[in-house]
Amino acid sequence: MRLFLLPISTRRSLIYGQRINQQLSSQQNSYLDRITNKAAEIWVKWEKGDRKWQKLTVEFGNKALQKISYQEWGLKSIPPLSARRKAEELEGKGKVEVCFPRALFAEGEVMSTLRKLATDRQSLHRKRMWGSLVAMPLTAPLALIPIMPNIPFFYLVYRAWSHWRAFSGSRHVEFLLDRNLLKESPSEELNLQYMASFASLTTKVADRKIEDIQKESKEGVSEVEERLILQKESGRLIAQAVGIPEIQLEVERAVKQVGDELKAKRELKEEKLEPSIASARSTEEVKQ
Repeated sequence: MRLFLLPISTRRSLIYGQRINQQLSSQQNSYLDRITNKAAEIWVKWEKGDRKWQKLTVEFGNKALQKISYQEWGLKSIPPLSARRKAEELEGKGKVEVCFPRALFAEGEVMSTLRKLATDRQSLHRKRMWGSLVAMPLTAPLALIPIMPNIPFFYLVYRAWSHWRAFSGSRHVEFLLDRNLLKESPSEELNLQYMASFASLTTKVADRKIEDIQKESKEGVSEVEERLILQKESGRLIAQAVGIPEIQLEVERAVKQVGDELKAKRELKEEKLEPSIASARSTEEVKQ
């Protein structure tokens, strides 16, 4: 496995786990992996299906999936810490690489950022996993409807599984940190892609811009407005640079979610300022 730490904004980063040895036989895949693969096959069939309820289910499901946080998707990309994987990592000769753009992280900041990403959402995923499990029996009466499957039940099953995977991924990263099994591996390819965000600036100005971003991303700097570092098209460029097509969707999702949140905050701030601005203008008009 290899980890990627990708800053999205001046305060938020995406963690992504790449499975290096993915060529497993069906017998080697875990029971949950086989169920997941089967569910994916069924979903594809429903996308191509002719029945109205299948199309509506797919439409609703895709919208629901878009609302799942990029943090959850990122943690889900990290495999659970099974007994076999734990033994392999403890007995392994090498450490797990953490790839990141050197320009955006100060010395010692990579591991602290990873720990924050690994621990901040553990309680949330545990709580929501149990919440989904508890709610499952409440959907039992819907199974009596013969026309279509019990969609709410299967949705809760998926959400419980999704939260479990995110929780397990976070515990895996925490285990690697506690056992000192991670190795920082600055990526020049990632560095170049992040520098491309400042392509319109000269090298001197771009360097100063990156230093500003490093300061703004440090914990406790609340007076500086958060801003995006990447753009949507950065996902494709980063995926090409590191040779991982799957990472494109994760970056694009993170950029969109963070961008939408920052836009909503700016609009709310402007709405709150409008009355005071109007009052100031009225006062100025009276004085004139």
